[in-house]
Amino acid sequence: MKASRIAAAGAVSGIAVLALSAPAFAHVSVQPEGTAAKGGYAVVDFKVPNERDNASTTKLEVSFPTDHPLASVMPEPVPGWKAEVTKSKLDKPLESHGQQITEAVSKVTWTADGKGIEPGYFQKFPVSLGALPEDTDQLVFKAVQTYSNKEVVRWIEVPQEGQEEPDTPAPVLELAAAEGDAHGASGAKSGDDAEAAAQNTAADSSSDSGSGDGSDTTARVLGIVGIVVGAAGVAYGVLAGRRRDSGASA
Repeated sequence: MKASRIAAAGAVSGIAVLALSAPAFAHVSVQPEGTAAKGGYAVVDFKVPNERDNASTTKLEVSFPTDHPLASVMPEPVPGWKAEVTKSKLDKPLESHGQQITEAVSKVTWTADGKGIEPGYFQKFPVSLGALPEDTDQLVFKAVQTYSNKEVVRWIEVPQEGQEEPDTPAPVLELAAAEGDAHGASGAKSGDDAEAAAQNTAADSSSDSGSGDGSDTTARVLGIVGIVVGAAGVAYGVLAGRRRDSGASA
């Protein structure tokens, strides 16, 4: 009985580790390259995995928050993709570096020029944005993913604290507390300087693109380790049962 319990526990552990690691690369997400501090500028990556075996992702539409409009949004060129920036009039003008801004980016659309994101692959879409709001802890970006077979997946459900993650969650950017240097820079530098700094961050991080994929590799490794642990538990239970049966017959 004890051996069978150990085997069952090992199998459950393997399944649990795999289940926990899978969602890490299962939906459209957004992560900053470095720190996304309130009041500052940042470069963020919209990460899009292809979840289909028989179709490629050919289009991505990301809507920017209207309750916290951003004065500056600049997508980085992505080979094989065309980016289109859509702006909308603001109900309430923004103040940025002593100037009034009456419109802001409401959506960025990426359309594939070629094959797009093929099955088994993912793509990152970097965007420089700011100044980040100081009166919220997060920004929600609703995304729409279109496949080559015309299937559309809407990542627009807003995750709620204390509740299970929805089936198609919207990408959420968590904002860090305002830093003395970053906050001061956004006020002391001109908008061009601040945006250039964000672009330099993107350029520096491009040489370290492999580090962004490390989390995916770690997740997969953890999943494999969990399966191996579960298999080992089952094998141990079977072996222990055989030894008991042989001992009893003797």
